[in-house]
Amino acid sequence: MLRIKGFDEDLKCQGMQFEVGKEYKTNRYVLELCTDTVFHYCKTLKQVNAFYNVTEDNRYCYIEVLGEEIEDDEKCGSNHIKIVREILGEELDILLGRVNGNTGNFNTGHRNTGHRNTGGWNTGDSNTGDFNAGDGNAGDGNTGYGNAGHFNTGHRNTGDCNTGNFNTGNFNTCNHSNGIFCTKEPKINIFNKRSKYTMREFMQTEYYRALHSTPFNLVKRRAVDFKTACAEWWEELSEYDKQLIREMPNFDAEIFEEITGIKEDK
Repeated sequence: MLRIKGFDEDLKCQGMQFEVGKEYKTNRYVLELCTDTVFHYCKTLKQVNAFYNVTEDNRYCYIEVLGEEIEDDEKCGSNHIKIVREILGEELDILLGRVNGNTGNFNTGHRNTGHRNTGGWNTGDSNTGDFNAGDGNAGDGNTGYGNAGHFNTGHRNTGDCNTGNFNTGNFNTCNHSNGIFCTKEPKINIFNKRSKYTMREFMQTEYYRALHSTPFNLVKRRAVDFKTACAEWWEELSEYDKQLIREMPNFDAEIFEEITGIKEDK
C-alpha cells in the first residue's frame, strides 16, 4: 500500500537522511506511534501538512509499507518502509488542491487564494461558502469569520448583512440581536421573561459561570440522550452552583423541569 511521508528540503526527517528507492527498517517488533519504533507517515497530504507544512522547501514522497502498520486519527507508522518516489509538479498541485484556479492549498472549490475552502473565490481559510475574505464561513460574501449567514463583516453571525457579532437577525450593528436594523444589543429573555441583562452582560455574571462550571459537552458525550446528560451535569455541579441557578432571574421550576427533566423547587 502507498502512503505519503513528509521531509525537509534535504529529504531528511527528524535528522535522518532518506533516499528514493531505498528501504528502511527500525528492527523493532513492538510498535508505538510517536517513538523511534516506527517511521511516521500519513494517508493523505493534508494530514502530512499538520506535521510538515506545505512550503517551497519541504518535500513529499510516496512510500510503500512493507512491515507492520499502526495508526491513529492523524498519522500512521511502520517498522519497514520503502521510499518509492517524490511527489512533484502537477501531481503535487492536484494533491494540494491547486486546481480550478486555486492558489491556496487543500481547496475543493474554485479560484480560492485561501486554504481549505470548499466554496469559491475565497481569500480566507476554511470557508464552505463563496466570496469570503474571512475564515471559517459557511455563508457567502463574508469578511468576518465563523459566519453561517451572508455578507457579514462581523463574526459568528447566522443572519445576513451584520456588522456586529453573534447576530441571528439581519443588518444589525450591535451584537446578539435577532432583530432587523438594530444598533443596541437587546435584553435577553430568561425563563420566557425579559431580564435586565444583555447576553454580553449575562455572560459576565455568576449565573453564567455556574451554568458552565461543569462543561456540559463533556457530560453529553457519556449520556445517551439530552435529559440523561442534564441529570449527569446537575449531579456533578456543586451545591453552591446549583443554588445560584435556582436564584437566577425569573427562575421557573416547571420550565426548568420541562427542558432538563430535573425537578427543582424555587
